[in-house]
Amino acid sequence: MVRKTISIWLVFMVGVAYCNAQVKESTLPNIVFIYADDLGYAEVGSYGQQKIRTPNIDKLAEDGIRFTQQYSSSPVCAPSRCMMLTGKHAGHAYVRSNYGKGGFTDDSELGQFPLPENAFTIGHLFQNAGYVTGAIGKWGLGMANNSGSPLKQGFDYFYGYLDQKQAHNYYPTHLWENDKWDTLPNVFFDVHEKLDPSKATDKDFERFFGKEYSVTKMAEKAVSFIERNKDNKFFLYIPFTIPHVALQAPQEFIDQYVGEFKEKPYYGQNNYAPSKYPLSTYAAMITYMDYQVGVLMEELKRLGLEENTLVIFSSDNGTTFNGGVNAAFFNSTGGLRGLKADVFEGGIRVPFIAKWPGRIKEGTVSDLPIVQYDLMATFAELTRQKVKNTDGVSFLPELLGNHSAQKGRKFIYFEFPAKGGQVAVRMGDWKAVRIGVKNTFETPWMLFNLAVDREEKQDVSALHPDLIKKAEKIFRSQHESPQLKEWEMVMP
Repeated sequence: MVRKTISIWLVFMVGVAYCNAQVKESTLPNIVFIYADDLGYAEVGSYGQQKIRTPNIDKLAEDGIRFTQQYSSSPVCAPSRCMMLTGKHAGHAYVRSNYGKGGFTDDSELGQFPLPENAFTIGHLFQNAGYVTGAIGKWGLGMANNSGSPLKQGFDYFYGYLDQKQAHNYYPTHLWENDKWDTLPNVFFDVHEKLDPSKATDKDFERFFGKEYSVTKMAEKAVSFIERNKDNKFFLYIPFTIPHVALQAPQEFIDQYVGEFKEKPYYGQNNYAPSKYPLSTYAAMITYMDYQVGVLMEELKRLGLEENTLVIFSSDNGTTFNGGVNAAFFNSTGGLRGLKADVFEGGIRVPFIAKWPGRIKEGTVSDLPIVQYDLMATFAELTRQKVKNTDGVSFLPELLGNHSAQKGRKFIYFEFPAKGGQVAVRMGDWKAVRIGVKNTFETPWMLFNLAVDREEKQDVSALHPDLIKKAEKIFRSQHESPQLKEWEMVMP
């Protein structure tokens, strides 16, 4: 009788466990991953911004978790996207710097160095888990006629810019939808044309506007994707082009800021489109992106999807240095050293916010150092899959507040072959940085203690030769020969 009771109890418990597993499987969340372009660490209110209004992004932070030490995988666009999507750091990644082909005109659009056919992306990962996948925004990793097409890289649907050179203009003649040209009602113009300050008129500045703003179109497509897939599990990757220059925004959003700042016209002297109100336009771009974040959140709520959707917001690298952008005026890096194209903190430390009602505790702030090439491992753990060939560490336990289960890491690795060749290794609170590597392989390391020197002002390498040796060893072990000789730094 006792044995029979135990057997019945075991069968019951196995059934309960199975049902619980089924419930967990059926409630895997939708994912909406919003990825800004060149948005600096402190350019939204929840990270300290004082002049640019971002109420919807700030609300995400209030309702979820905000990471204070999250890094992009690279300090510029294409490699950052490649590494984030493939889970590889810069010593192993297929794309390690921007490498544009062709030109800026419609008939010379050839895109960037494409992902190879055998790449495995987080799009593939989600497809394997039964998700419908979409990418809407700026791709920058190949064109419709080669292996880098998003439709060949794990995405069921794509809309936006394939070539990131085309994305310099927010009023393009076309975008791409599922490898097909989608004509927009805009007339082609040279977005890099300069104006003569002594002759420029209001009409000259007006030439850099069009009829249809690309971000509006992309946001509409994102809403449509969510509507179409409301009854499916979906992963929606939205790499918005904002606030990457050129300085262009809907006029009604520019008007919200005109008069708030003392500003002078930008005539295109540092490339990209001229702007009569460069400070107001830059602020307007970020506020407009924030507005569209609000639209997306309302759509999730309207469809009853909000409770089971993980929404993530981040950026591909730090604030830019050209095109009329004034990072100092907006304190865009929050005092961090460096800008886009630097492996100092200002070029790679970016916002990272995540909201998942009922699973992520509201108003959480995490100081755990994470990096975007961790997303492959994180999403794999979330969808109960195993990935073997990744450099990342899952931070899902930290997201869900299970700090004791969070795995540690030995280092975070960065390298960037442009701007003289740069390497950075973060080891706990210590960060070793080496610049000018291409000029001489004997260039010295710098060392900073980020716990007390987040601005990277005090080089203490002379006091810690053991840590410099450790960083050098990591560099030697993690760097593999790149696909292009122009990207080689160890043996140019």
